[in-house]
Amino acid sequence: MDSKLLELLVCPVTKGPLTYDREKQELASHSARLAYPVRDGIPILLEEEARTLSDEELAQ
Repeated sequence: MDSKLLELLVCPVTKGPLTYDREKQELASHSARLAYPVRDGIPILLEEEARTLSDEELAQ
């Protein structure tokens, strides 16, 4: 994921920052407790496509 693009993207729910997880191919919003998928290099920033982050994931 391009670092310049990551700087521009925000969580659609909270408008807060996103963290890229290269291994899981996800953009995580800790404030919203959601992880948005990245498919073929394209971030899917739809709340209905996101999964809820577990307490263990949020502690990292």
